[in-house]
Amino acid sequence: MIKGIKFASITVADQQRSLEFYTDKLGFKVATDQPMGEDGRWIELSIPGAPTRIVLFAASGGDEELGGFSNIAFYSDDVKAAFKTLSAKGAEFTQEPQTANWGSSAMFKDPDGHVFLIFIQVARWIIELVGLR
Repeated sequence: MIKGIKFASITVADQQRSLEFYTDKLGFKVATDQPMGEDGRWIELSIPGAPTRIVLFAASGGDEELGGFSNIAFYSDDVKAAFKTLSAKGAEFTQEPQTANWGSSAMFKDPDGHVFLIFIQVARWIIELVGLR
C-alpha cells in the first residue's frame, strides 16, 4: 500500500539559481545534488523536520512549465513569523498573512514565478482563535 509522498517536483529554469533561493531564503537543506543526464542535476531538498522532499527539476522546454499557482502548499506553526523571516531574507510575497474561516495563510513566489501557499496547521490556528496563545 502507499505510505506517503517521497518528493514533489518544481520545474525550474535555472537549477543553481533555484537551489540558492530554496536553501538561502527558505532554509531547505540539500539532500542530494548529483549529475543527471548530459546537462542536468538531480537536486533533492529536505525541509528540516519534514519527511517529504522537494526536487528542483530542470525545465525541458519552454516557459509554459514555469510560474503560476503551485499545487504544493507548505505549512508553518506561525504564518506571520514565517512571513517576517522569509521577507527579511528576500522572499517575495504575493499575499501577506490573512486569516479566513479555515485558517491563516500567506503566499510567496520563487524565482520562476511559482506561487506557493504557506498555511498554519489547524490545531495551532484553533489555539490562536480561542486566545490560548
